[in-house]
Amino acid sequence: MFKIRYHNLPKISAHQFFSCIRNLSKPKPGFCRYSSRNAHDFEPVKLAYSSYESTDLNEINGSKYPVVIMHGLLGSKNNWNSLSKAIHSRTKHKIIAVDVRNHGDSPQTSEFNYTCLAEDIRELMADLNIKKINAVGHSLGGRAMMFLALKYPQLINSLIVVDISPVRTSPAIIELNEMFNAMLSVKLEDNIPLSAARNIVDKQISDVIPDPYLRQFLLTNLVEVEGHFKWRVNLESFINNFASIINFQPPSGKYRGPVLFIGGSQSTYLLEEDHKGILQLFPKSQFQYIQGAGHWVHSEKPAEFLDLVCEFLLKLDK
Repeated sequence: MFKIRYHNLPKISAHQFFSCIRNLSKPKPGFCRYSSRNAHDFEPVKLAYSSYESTDLNEINGSKYPVVIMHGLLGSKNNWNSLSKAIHSRTKHKIIAVDVRNHGDSPQTSEFNYTCLAEDIRELMADLNIKKINAVGHSLGGRAMMFLALKYPQLINSLIVVDISPVRTSPAIIELNEMFNAMLSVKLEDNIPLSAARNIVDKQISDVIPDPYLRQFLLTNLVEVEGHFKWRVNLESFINNFASIINFQPPSGKYRGPVLFIGGSQSTYLLEEDHKGILQLFPKSQFQYIQGAGHWVHSEKPAEFLDLVCEFLLKLDK
């Protein structure tokens, strides 16, 4: 048995978007590094999180480092509910799934970059008196966890990065611009049932986002507050910090612990051509691709994803 604990805008222009794209580059080892300038111009926030842990004293193992999971852009800790339960059940590790700042139940701020996201996890670890973690991150969350591992390698026992590269940005990033604008263009009346509101929004954004799975994913962010509807993600902060989201500038140094990269065979976010550059930053990396999966690997192929994650963690426990 286990228990779950719960803890608690203007459009981007085409000129802004393509200015960001033009600034993209394929960083080589030793270049495009993180600068400590302005590193303290923000405050870490207290992240909302859910924890999954055993209530059976015979299953509690204090020697196992907890697994901390960070979702991708426009996601939430709730997206990882079923997988968190399954990973805990199979590995007996405590699982902590967080809401990234500007998402879900976590605080919203104007600051949004990988330094902030990494420091938020460090703050959470200090609050929970956790010395080391097995870090898991998808997409944006994967880059944040890579940043944390490179800047504070002593805090990371192992790292699992899901369908994102630290050395190249996928051209599919243009989809983010379309999603932001579609979400900002939504028009809804007040005081209607949430289910009706989501149906209306689904129709309004279907021309821009034809994939019904992706629309349903985005609609999980539509919430009702005192009869009014709002997005529980900070779209204005995403737009204002778009360059920081798509340009990953890692701290200097390497993370020499065990790393597993899991990619989708149909995704462009993690390619074989990235491996050489990745190994410069993470020398003990291994790479696995799930056939038939796109960018949302863990949602599209949960059984295969679960097998890879649990096998990796259980080998570390031996």
